[in-house]
Amino acid sequence: MRVAVIADIHGNLLALEAVLADLKGRGADLVVDLGDCASGPLWPRETMERLHGLEALTVRGNHDRQVAELAPAEMGPSDRFAFGELTKEQRLLLGELPMTRFIAPGIFACHATPARDDLYLIDEVENGGLARGNPDAISKRLGTIEAKVVLCGHSHRADLVRLSNGSMVLNPGSVGSPAYDDEGPPAHVSESGTPCARYALLEENPKSGVTVEFIAVAYAFEKAARRAQENGRNEWAHALRTGFMPRLR
Repeated sequence: MRVAVIADIHGNLLALEAVLADLKGRGADLVVDLGDCASGPLWPRETMERLHGLEALTVRGNHDRQVAELAPAEMGPSDRFAFGELTKEQRLLLGELPMTRFIAPGIFACHATPARDDLYLIDEVENGGLARGNPDAISKRLGTIEAKVVLCGHSHRADLVRLSNGSMVLNPGSVGSPAYDDEGPPAHVSESGTPCARYALLEENPKSGVTVEFIAVAYAFEKAARRAQENGRNEWAHALRTGFMPRLR
């Protein structure tokens, strides 16, 4: 079985289309979407329309939950923009997504951790950025989940960790948001260092076991950056162009 793993699209339709075009040439039996589908100053409604036709197995991210459940006055600017652009039906759909699911025997999917949609599974904050956490801490955050493969997103940082019990934890990186800042606490940034759209291919083979391929796809990021600027989000524009957050001077 060949599984395409996407995550953290954040309303970036252009990045999603580039990933799907690349995937068409590679092929997959199944597409898994790890959430945070629409939040961001880009194309939330159009992204949801495209995902509806994709029929991916999807789990709910923290921003999906916030867009679906919070009042606009309680939202941050990315969620609030998405709320205003999405239809009522699209917001309801985000709220109805499962927080976790087994997408196949032995393959478990969540946005962040099994218990929380806003806590990093693989990553920990270190010196104002993100770094891979201790494997024992990762195992603790997994709790009682037993799976040979765990799929997670949230940090936007592509990584693959093998735990002492033989489990593999995979984060495919972000399709549509290559860098962001988080007030925390503690305050930190996540930066991929490239404007490319990211996803991963997971393949199960009875003889060779599980293999993973990380893929970075070039796309028309300048158009996305201009869209972010038009919607008053210059920091998003910088991140989309560079894969880094702007530095304060």
